[in-house]
Amino acid sequence: MTDTLIQNADVILTMDDNRAELNGADILIRDGVIAAVGQGLVGGDAEVFNAAGKIVTPGLVNTHHHLYQTLTRAVPGAQDALLFGWLQRLYPIWSRFGPEEMFVSAQAGLAELALSGCTMTSDHLYLYPNGARLDDTIAAASEVGLRFHATRGAMSIGESDGGLPPDALVEDEAAILKDSIRVIDAFHDPNPGAMVRVGVAPCSPFSVSRDLMRDAALLARDKGVMMHTHLAENDEDIAYSLEKFGCRPGQYAEDLGWTGDDVWHAHCVKLDEQEIDLFARSRTGVAHCPCSNCRLGSGIAPIRGMRDAGVPVGLGVDGSASNDIGNLAGEARMAMLLQRVQSGADAMSAREALEIATRGGAQVLGRDDCGQIAIGKRADVAIWDAQCVENAGSWDPAALLLAGPAKVSALYVEGRQIVYDGHMQTLDMDKTIARQNALARKLAERG
Repeated sequence: MTDTLIQNADVILTMDDNRAELNGADILIRDGVIAAVGQGLVGGDAEVFNAAGKIVTPGLVNTHHHLYQTLTRAVPGAQDALLFGWLQRLYPIWSRFGPEEMFVSAQAGLAELALSGCTMTSDHLYLYPNGARLDDTIAAASEVGLRFHATRGAMSIGESDGGLPPDALVEDEAAILKDSIRVIDAFHDPNPGAMVRVGVAPCSPFSVSRDLMRDAALLARDKGVMMHTHLAENDEDIAYSLEKFGCRPGQYAEDLGWTGDDVWHAHCVKLDEQEIDLFARSRTGVAHCPCSNCRLGSGIAPIRGMRDAGVPVGLGVDGSASNDIGNLAGEARMAMLLQRVQSGADAMSAREALEIATRGGAQVLGRDDCGQIAIGKRADVAIWDAQCVENAGSWDPAALLLAGPAKVSALYVEGRQIVYDGHMQTLDMDKTIARQNALARKLAERG
């Protein structure tokens, strides 16, 4: 791999242990790793990227997504629904998906993330109709070039057994565990610098059994992989837990082995103080999805309280059917603004929100090799154009989430250039968009 020298950046927001901010500085990338950071670096035969007029950050990290939903944005009948009604509108549409829909929607969603500065994302795929497999999204991520944490989701309780999903979308629990083992053995890479990791991820407490939650945790720990699910997303979620399980979601998670530094939960909008304390003590992570929470009217997650207590927090764009946009920079800005709405203008700074979007997300995903610009860390780097109209007149270019571009100028993942001059380098975007739109129209024709 050719060395790369990112040279003369206006500002480098390193997010390293000292939170250093460097002016007029350089980054030397060698073999996918950051080899040096500082001023006046010499790269020898390195390929030079002139970063004058640019702001450089670690690549953003997305900790929760449903990439397949990129095909069902702004669906009539789901646009103004609460969570459970939203699901009931979309389940019949998703039941018509197959391998092509999974692959193409993942390509489009990953490209959207990349253009918003994201270098690493998780994905929660919990339905597998018509021959679709987790392999479809992993293949898409390989083509796009993002670092990918695929989670083998599942639903096992259908409508006939009192669950929300149609029976056609649920799976036998033994088959779920068997396929989880298959994809872990086939794709999971536990090594530093891994481009693909696999997690175990039953969809939610209202779509799988208690036995599957417990067995999934045992399997994940036997295989040494992480665990992920939805938890405490809205008031309906809390009411369901109290009625069906006789306890709040945090207690249910703890009882079944779903707390610890190898676990992260999506949303957690309705965690109370005791549950926040539980997550802090156990180092259980949270994927905060502010735009989706707004879109579905779920509420504002108590992120300020979680951070102060020591809960690991990252950001998630969530599925594009409940956010409708997969822009992670926009998600970070929304996280910052909502904490100010809830707790005052000094509740969260632009720099703290950027920290959550970078090293915070890496911590939640168990990646101490990513999320910061420091010697020895993986070369996942986002470069933003400070000479844009959104940043014009800013007194503090480093306050990127207050005044700055929502799309990157350039993006490197493992030292490979994925975006250049605001354009994807790994995909024919015209072809991808046309294919995506054709599949969406086909689905829409059937209602």
